[in-house]
Amino acid sequence: MTSGHLIFAASIAACLSSPALADPCEGHLPTQAGAEISGIVRYVGDGDSLCVGKTADPDEWIEIRLSDFNAPELYGPGGSAAKAALVRVALHHAAVCITEAGRNGRVVSFDRVIARCRIGHKNVGDLLRAEGIAEGGN
Repeated sequence: MTSGHLIFAASIAACLSSPALADPCEGHLPTQAGAEISGIVRYVGDGDSLCVGKTADPDEWIEIRLSDFNAPELYGPGGSAAKAALVRVALHHAAVCITEAGRNGRVVSFDRVIARCRIGHKNVGDLLRAEGIAEGGN
């Protein structure tokens, strides 16, 4: 093989071994405001979305968009810091989330449910602000 072929093969191998960009959360989303979702934070997608589940099965995890914190976009300025902060304050912790209607009046936005989450007695949005994360996403 030439060096060009080796570089090409290495590039293909790197792409195949990279993690998928889609989140693993596949649970059934509640459609009414006021529904309680509780469990362990199993996955953090960006600075204002996470997945909560009672078991290790991603088919039961509910993806949540935080209603009380609007993080910067993941690939924009401050986005990776917001995600890192959410990982620090929430990942592997027990959470209780209550669904809320968004600006359009719906509880479900895209493939996730809008909710306000608590870890212990503190809202996750407040925990992120205490970490010094500035809001500013879409």
